[in-house]
Amino acid sequence: MKSKGLIIRVSLVSVLIALVVVQLVSAAVKVDTSELREAVTLEGVRAHQFAFQVIADANGGTRASSTPGYDASADYVAQQMEAAGYNVTVQPFEFPFFQELEPAELEQISPNPTIYPYFDVAGFATMDYSGSGDVTAFAEGVDLVLPPAAAANTSTSGCEPEDFAGFTAGNIAVVQRGTCDFLDKALNAQNAGAVGVIIFNEGQPGRTDAFLGTLQQPLFNIPVVAAAFDVGVELAAGGVTVRMFVNATSEFRSTSNVIAETPGGRDDRVVVVGAHLDSVSVGPGIQDNGSGSAAILEIARQMAELGIEPTNKVRFAWWGAEESGLLGSEYYVANLTKRDIKNIALNLNFDMIGSPNFVRFVYDGDGSDTSLAGPNGSAKIEQVFLDYFAEQGLPVEPTEFSGRSDYGPFIAVGIPAGGLFTGAEGIKTAEQAAVYGGSAGDQYDPCYHLACDTFNNISLEALDQMSDAAAHSVMTFAMTTSAVNGTDNGNGNGKFKSSMEYKGSNLQK
Repeated sequence: MKSKGLIIRVSLVSVLIALVVVQLVSAAVKVDTSELREAVTLEGVRAHQFAFQVIADANGGTRASSTPGYDASADYVAQQMEAAGYNVTVQPFEFPFFQELEPAELEQISPNPTIYPYFDVAGFATMDYSGSGDVTAFAEGVDLVLPPAAAANTSTSGCEPEDFAGFTAGNIAVVQRGTCDFLDKALNAQNAGAVGVIIFNEGQPGRTDAFLGTLQQPLFNIPVVAAAFDVGVELAAGGVTVRMFVNATSEFRSTSNVIAETPGGRDDRVVVVGAHLDSVSVGPGIQDNGSGSAAILEIARQMAELGIEPTNKVRFAWWGAEESGLLGSEYYVANLTKRDIKNIALNLNFDMIGSPNFVRFVYDGDGSDTSLAGPNGSAKIEQVFLDYFAEQGLPVEPTEFSGRSDYGPFIAVGIPAGGLFTGAEGIKTAEQAAVYGGSAGDQYDPCYHLACDTFNNISLEALDQMSDAAAHSVMTFAMTTSAVNGTDNGNGNGKFKSSMEYKGSNLQK
């Protein structure tokens, strides 16, 4: 009896081990993505980009959120997805809109009359959500810490209301970048009676140029600009009279996200595939981000055409108001319940994948090459891309989770993320040109955020390769039987949000 019981127990253990082995083998089986990749053609992706260009041409040359060009783009995507059999939701939301109506001006009236160059690294740029105004007043420095006294980025200038104790109402506040959000610095200055605010760079190596920054909300009735370090030092010297001029629209408007999901698939392991649909106000945005928007649209269409029934529900999303600070994806994530967040397995993000002077960038999920790793599971997403490109014999480089695209709100709540990028205003190095071709010393996308970002602003080679890689990743995670991030999904602790300097294309601190 004793030995028989032992035999039964050993048999049960053997069965359990066999089941575990079968499950692990099943989870590890490589997904064949070749059929989908072959169906997602360059011509198909380009057809959607052409449609976006036609829409922009008919609507003042722009597809910015809240404009007729954006609304027509959203209608086009929704109609395509409904025709393909997806469950489509148009998610409206209010968002802060900002647009400069003419170039800003910043000049020293006395004692050394100087006109500072607008939109120039040696001069200044308008902060997003600045108020309008034409003011002339004394400039007054606020709690400044200038190198070499500050050996590191330690300035807290303007971060506390107490910094403005003794500030003369009616003056222009000159504050230094560092520590807290620009929003806090400018709001403290406005509350102290400043008639304008100049936020200048901190002064250490790499933090000397004028920069593009965001105040995040339309809370200001005074002009606010970002200046180079040398400009700030000059204006804060004492006894300096300054003129500032900004003419801009800063207000709340309405726009929407377009969300289309597969009818079937596990709804507790949802794969969210996103790309922003809006352009900047000055151009049609056919590369930024008509490239990513068109690619995921064609991937979704071809999945339906091939009759693919995903193991996991796939939710395709075209985000609005990304160019205003990731506001569409932020609104979407903010309105998820805790259960909704736990049910999202991962986020794939495709923002600018056809840059004319491209580099093949993959988001650094494990943080091995950059300063910030993504949430648990992001390394697995990165590895899927790395393995794919290695099989294709195509070199890639890591890019950081800086907060510049729509993965930001997802990783802020602990959802793993990954994706592809081919470069924006960054400069291609000689080493990169040797690997990828193109022009060293030039921007990855020379038409980034300009009117020339049209149908012709593209690398067909990059768009073709990255669309295939995107299709591979979508299919892989749609069909996987294993969890990407174990049991740690949706346990955001806020460290990602607080660590990212950017909110969209502009710095926030």
